[in-house]
Amino acid sequence: MSGPRTTQQQDGGAPGNGVVHRAIYPGSFDPITLGHLDVIARARHLFDELVVAVGFNPSKEVLFSAAERVEMTRALVAEMVEREPNGAPVRVESFAGLTVDFATRAGASVLIKGIRNLSDVQYEVQQALTNREVAGLESVFIVSGASFAYTSSSLIKQITALGNDLGKLDSMVPARVIEALREKKAERHPLLDALVRANSDT
Repeated sequence: MSGPRTTQQQDGGAPGNGVVHRAIYPGSFDPITLGHLDVIARARHLFDELVVAVGFNPSKEVLFSAAERVEMTRALVAEMVEREPNGAPVRVESFAGLTVDFATRAGASVLIKGIRNLSDVQYEVQQALTNREVAGLESVFIVSGASFAYTSSSLIKQITALGNDLGKLDSMVPARVIEALREKKAERHPLLDALVRANSDT
């Protein structure tokens, strides 16, 4: 598929008869990485519409607030769309609760899951089977580029907490995210301080 379908298409029906293939790419994106953006770029050439769903869990400690994560993701997606206007349109939204409930409200029939390496496969397949049984949602696995095989938001937060030169993260996250990480480090964010303490205790 070379790009989005015409605006005259509506939801419902069979392929070729006006159906819009809308997909959800859910995640915490704390922070968003180049690996995440790689998956988004690939998905834009597989579906007619893409919703990047930034999850909010009030019981989970995060480095960036939901508003900050949505703002960074929207800015980076806008830059991507400007560079590559021929892909599917993308919107970025935040949500709380179950991913499958949000996907239903958004009118999506597919969940996108990024696969970095073999260790992701077992967990994601189990989740995909559950989502199909519970909500009738299919999952599409998109394998990110080889250079992102071991890039994760958790690793980035660890490097931010323990490292001195955050510029070395440029192979993992965009420059905009590095600047935001520098600000969190300067503010001595509690999550980063906790990672420093955990490292010193080992």
